[in-house]
Amino acid sequence: MPLNRIEVKYMKNEIAKMITQYKNGLFRGLAFAMITALPYGCNEAEKITDPLSFVLASQNEAIRKVMDSVATYELQIRYTQIDRRNDRILFTDYDFQVNDQNYFYPASTVKFPTAVLALERLNQTDSLQKETLFYVEGDSVETTFAENVSRIFAVSDNDANNRLLEFLGQDAINDALRRKGITPVRISHRLGYHTDDVTTTPLIIYLNDSTTGTTAPTINKVPKALSLNSITKGVGFYSDGELIREPFDFSLKNYYPIEAQHQVLKRVIFPQNFTPDQRFDLSDIQREFLLKTMHTLPKEVGYDPETYYDSYCKFFMYGDTKEAIPDHIKIYNKVGFAYGTLTDCAYISDTKNNIDFLITATILVNKDGVFNDDVYEYDEIGIPFLAALGRELYAYELNRKK
Repeated sequence: MPLNRIEVKYMKNEIAKMITQYKNGLFRGLAFAMITALPYGCNEAEKITDPLSFVLASQNEAIRKVMDSVATYELQIRYTQIDRRNDRILFTDYDFQVNDQNYFYPASTVKFPTAVLALERLNQTDSLQKETLFYVEGDSVETTFAENVSRIFAVSDNDANNRLLEFLGQDAINDALRRKGITPVRISHRLGYHTDDVTTTPLIIYLNDSTTGTTAPTINKVPKALSLNSITKGVGFYSDGELIREPFDFSLKNYYPIEAQHQVLKRVIFPQNFTPDQRFDLSDIQREFLLKTMHTLPKEVGYDPETYYDSYCKFFMYGDTKEAIPDHIKIYNKVGFAYGTLTDCAYISDTKNNIDFLITATILVNKDGVFNDDVYEYDEIGIPFLAALGRELYAYELNRKK
């Protein structure tokens, strides 16, 4: 029998209680069973015409806390159902407040297209491979392109991103994305430190054991100020230790909205759904490497699991727990967190239960409205919301008739 609305709400509340008990250390043996417990029956799932709206109406405390004051959080979400008909992949997108004119700071999510385009450049350069050793002029760190791509996804390493940006240049990144129909987007700066320098630093590349080559520096366009909604935010910001009592201006910073992030993810996961000129030009080996690095957990590439636990860069479903992610669930994603903004762009696949879907979401958690004070509600509001959102959508997918 299908569940009625009262039964649905009751079950959802009970599951929320169980998840809380799980996080408090109870029922450890049932961890994943509780996370994926079903909040409604199969017949109920079939009746839902807008699953994203249904999930956001959940009585789960982490979701309700945000939705009760949703305007405060500048929330944007795109959820994509995936259906297969014979050899075809069909997408159905559901949006909540997605608007590329409403600016949010993308933080480290911009590392995703940089990593993909670096692999594409290697594929188009006969003398370079992903294992090629190099260093940035003026820096003593020797590394490979593969190591930097891996670090970007495993622990969101800023230096790894910046090395690949020196390899490509901002203009080349922006132009390549536009040619593939990925818009709007504007990559304008490096990450982790401030500089107005638009000229890339050369790479010293080991062509073999005894020969090196040097890439030519590129001079990129000086970024123009963006004219978007919410391009200034808050009531103040810190600069050189001083509180400036005026809104923080993001107009010269990177711009990578939900639409563009989702387009990149779809092309990487499902290239067959796009024409050759819309795809990334990757070899089969490169794409296999990219997909593996996107879901690889930090401990699997040598990082300390106490510091870099499984969900360190996986906000959806597991962001609010340090427990291990089950082997049959793979999350191919890139997160970003800075200036009080949390963003995750993910393809979630459960091979055991034959579930997969796409989800990109961003949320601003800066209650005091002051930027650069390191007082943001990441752990209290942002990450619990994204984790609960992922679990609720997973539970819906578990019951959805395909």
